[in-house]
Amino acid sequence: MKRALICGICGKMGQNIVNLLENDDDLRIVCGVDLNKKDGLPPIYASFNDVKESVDVVIDFSSPAVLKDELNWAVKHNVPVVLASTGYTESDLKLIDQTTEKIAVFKTGNFSLGINLLVKLVKKTAEVLGEKFDIEIIEKHHNQKVDAPSGTALMLAESANSAFNDSKPYVNGRDGIVGKRKNEIGIHAVRGGTVVGEHEVMFAGEDEIITLSHSARSKRVFAVGAIRSAKWIIGKPTGKYDMSDIFEEI
Repeated sequence: MKRALICGICGKMGQNIVNLLENDDDLRIVCGVDLNKKDGLPPIYASFNDVKESVDVVIDFSSPAVLKDELNWAVKHNVPVVLASTGYTESDLKLIDQTTEKIAVFKTGNFSLGINLLVKLVKKTAEVLGEKFDIEIIEKHHNQKVDAPSGTALMLAESANSAFNDSKPYVNGRDGIVGKRKNEIGIHAVRGGTVVGEHEVMFAGEDEIITLSHSARSKRVFAVGAIRSAKWIIGKPTGKYDMSDIFEEI
């Protein structure tokens, strides 16, 4: 049986993973990294430098604040990492890319299989409709989410933009006298209540609108995807992986 370290084990997503792996036959949690403590869990350390257990994979549902120490530890121990946090800076993304030259790293803006299917559909739709349709993305999340736009919204924007050789700039919301719409992709963030995650991509043309959307009803779908990714990446060679790599094997 393979061994997992959960970074952010005391958080909501960490607890989802704990519950899902409770009776799993392939992967078990041997420790966690979190500033908080909870009873009834495997050993929890405040820092990666304190970890004593040997592990086969790290699943990170914490925050970008721990990224540097996490990746350094993973490289030192040659352990693959599944990055499930969002809100990474350009500096963070550069560090992640550098790390993929040393270990296997799985990173995606969303671990839902449904969302990743939507990403593929968005690209195909953009290729078919071309420049005659304007593209707008609306994402909705709960009032505790700290970053905007969501990583998933950016995934969808990048997927659509790939049909145009990444030539369209992103406009995050609009305010004031902004003038006529330009050759852009609009991204809009809504925050409220307990919304788990909703994403809508609107292709607006002359006299018709095509809308592709996905609604997550529980955070459990993200935990399921992260666990599947963790099992999949164990033993993979050095490199950067995402859900498209798993899709190829489905």
